[in-house]
Amino acid sequence: MGRPDCAQDAALHEEAQSSESPRRHSDGNQRDAEKWPKETYIALLAMLGISVHLIVRFGFHAAARQYNLPLILVLTIGGAPLLFDLLRRIIRREFGSDLLAGLSIAASAVLGEYLAGSIVVLMLSGGTALELYATKRASAVLAALAKRMPSTAHKMIDLRIVDISLDEIRIADKLVVFPHEICPVDGAVVEGRGTMDESYLTGEPFLIAKVPGAEVLSGAVNGETALTVSATKLPIDSRYSKIMRVMQEAEANRPRMRRIADRLGAWYTAVGVTVAALGWMIGNDPTRFLAVLVIATPCPLLLAIPVAIIGAISVAASRGIIIKDPSMLERISSCRTVIFDKTGTLTYGRPSLTDILCVPNADRKNVLQMAASLEQYSKHPLAGSVLEAARRDNVDLIPVSQISEKPGQGLGGSIGTKFVQITGRKAVLAHGGAAASQVPTAAAGMECILLVDGEYAATFRFHDAPRKESGAFIGHLAPHHQVQKVMLLSGDREAEVRYLASAVGITEVLFGKSPEEKVEIVRQEAKKAPTLFLGDGINDAPAMQAATVGVAFGQNSDITAEAADAVVLETSLGKVDELIHIGRRMRTIALQCAVGGMALSMIGMAMAAAGLLPPVAGAIAQEVIDLAAVLNALRVALPTKDLRDAGV
Repeated sequence: MGRPDCAQDAALHEEAQSSESPRRHSDGNQRDAEKWPKETYIALLAMLGISVHLIVRFGFHAAARQYNLPLILVLTIGGAPLLFDLLRRIIRREFGSDLLAGLSIAASAVLGEYLAGSIVVLMLSGGTALELYATKRASAVLAALAKRMPSTAHKMIDLRIVDISLDEIRIADKLVVFPHEICPVDGAVVEGRGTMDESYLTGEPFLIAKVPGAEVLSGAVNGETALTVSATKLPIDSRYSKIMRVMQEAEANRPRMRRIADRLGAWYTAVGVTVAALGWMIGNDPTRFLAVLVIATPCPLLLAIPVAIIGAISVAASRGIIIKDPSMLERISSCRTVIFDKTGTLTYGRPSLTDILCVPNADRKNVLQMAASLEQYSKHPLAGSVLEAARRDNVDLIPVSQISEKPGQGLGGSIGTKFVQITGRKAVLAHGGAAASQVPTAAAGMECILLVDGEYAATFRFHDAPRKESGAFIGHLAPHHQVQKVMLLSGDREAEVRYLASAVGITEVLFGKSPEEKVEIVRQEAKKAPTLFLGDGINDAPAMQAATVGVAFGQNSDITAEAADAVVLETSLGKVDELIHIGRRMRTIALQCAVGGMALSMIGMAMAAAGLLPPVAGAIAQEVIDLAAVLNALRVALPTKDLRDAGV
């Protein structure tokens, strides 16, 4: 292989466009996810029924049997499914904030208070539909993963290319991967030279050079040259399939957090039922029981909190942040552990030439000129960095002849009377001799070595530079967001990961980790404390599923975007800080709405228990409380400037 060390360390972090990219709306499950939930239809039915009731009653002064008919239909058609859902939750011993609403519906039907019951149906179904509107089904993640892989492969049979299904692939089959296609199986290159984007799978930030003998991974995106590969594993045992299995497991074991409404509703439900029972017993009037339940219906929880969440989603979207799972807004400000992926998150994902270590008495400009003149004929990922350094230093390129790139020997060519060669550390050390003894000690980052007439001339060192705001962002997490632990978790080499960690101020470092290892590490950390994971690439998707909150950084992978709770479209850590502040502000206002609304409802409950508030009046009073809570919740969507800490 040409320049084996460099080939392992390098490549541009660009996402190749593939003809096999997933069509998001073609999947049946996804179409189902886009349908309106039944709660939406129930809410519309309740609105229609209440309107018809009021028109018939006050417009035509109809008999009670006639004007109550629309309400009976609302309770029968709309209330029954809601009660059935609540009953199933009770059987599972899930006593949420909407239990009072269910009791109110049942009691109103028994006592003939149809209008009060219909209003409760509207409140309950409307709040649920509003929240479901902002939530996306998690199964879209696995659907997107499955759709990304090709369904067929191009097998070479007697110099002919025949399309076969993935199930027909056998070990040692020769498969042709066309330009910009996704590799269907793990294997080794047997013919062709080019590059593959493996950043989806390995976390390495650049395109990886591929020559005969090089390994390829399923799921990698081929470059501009067709490659013939020999399958070394069956598709079911490939790297991509393993990541899908890890994703399935991570999704099944994703941490389930209790929502604000559930936590508050647990005790509020008990209080409401107790007060209602006392009112019934003291006044010997079952109507008081219903009146208490109606005004106790926790609509500030069922309506105001979803409104606050949708307001926060709107604010986030206006700032280039897409919220995939609305419940993450309640959790993100409570995260006490932050885990970073390296590539594309804390770094720019682009290699740059940082050092040229020349032999004594060598002219740096001359060394750079020879390297750049030779690299202009190379497709190697680091060649662009050398050429960019030459342009930056105004170094003119000179003619090169007899160019060759033999496997294991690197790139070579004649410049004047000298034979110049660019290769890797392993190749030089394996050859031995004087050149091997002059190679400097390995350091963090990537490197290539320049030989002139077989003698050591220089070492070129490259780094994927940290983002300028990385250090400031990490430094402010503890004082501003009470973060107690910051980790760098990467699949890259130890030297490169430790170099970045020291540059940005992270002391806890884990390197060389596979996606399977990443997800287990994140899962263990999430058990200890609420955990925020930031990364990009398919290899990060399972870890995001295992974290308390997963945030995808940038737009490098559709799969990661599907797996994440939120996607920060602009590659700026300052946007992550804004997301934390948006979540904190939403949570504060939502709690104001919930606690304030319940406090007013408790005053009404006392009045209803004393017989001072009949059921319909209680329902109207509850609507007034709801309106106040919703108006307060709308403050979340108002423009504000204080969504980023100073210096981030």
